[in-house]
Amino acid sequence: MKKVAVFGNAGGGKSTLSQKLSEILGSPLHSLDKIQFRQNGVAVPVAEYQRIHAQILATDRWIIDGFGCMETLWPRLDAADSLVFVDLPLYLHFWWVTKRMLTGSFNPPAGWPENSPILKSSINSYRNLWLCDRYLTPKYREYIQKAKNNKNVYHLRSSQQIEQFLASINSGNATKIIVSNEKN
Repeated sequence: MKKVAVFGNAGGGKSTLSQKLSEILGSPLHSLDKIQFRQNGVAVPVAEYQRIHAQILATDRWIIDGFGCMETLWPRLDAADSLVFVDLPLYLHFWWVTKRMLTGSFNPPAGWPENSPILKSSINSYRNLWLCDRYLTPKYREYIQKAKNNKNVYHLRSSQQIEQFLASINSGNATKIIVSNEKN
């Protein structure tokens, strides 16, 4: 696991998982939210984000957490040797976005730029949850089915599988977790 892409719908715990994975593997962690947005949630120019993203992909080891944009998503997944797809039931994503919104004022979420607007970001996440689940999640599922023969693919469909995955990485006994393409 040298080049790891962690992806999935909003509020699935990707940033927390990525932080723990980075600590276990000793690989540099790159949160796309922190690359795309500066303090206070100010967006960086798209060209700057894409340049930084390309520089990260060119390095030997990385963990990249998040979505970014469509133009960088698929090249990142192609460049990764390991894919960690967090694919929880939609209701759980909604609950975790709500939980993040409620606790975010007191404890800033992992992977977020400093002083990011929690309420505005949470409302945006709520809007995107449905869209991602309907349009992007099926493409993710199709992609990992094709990639499972030449990449390490970890398809995590529950909080228990997330914990099992981290424990297996920590113990050095990581096994591929592939679940059928069935709907949640």
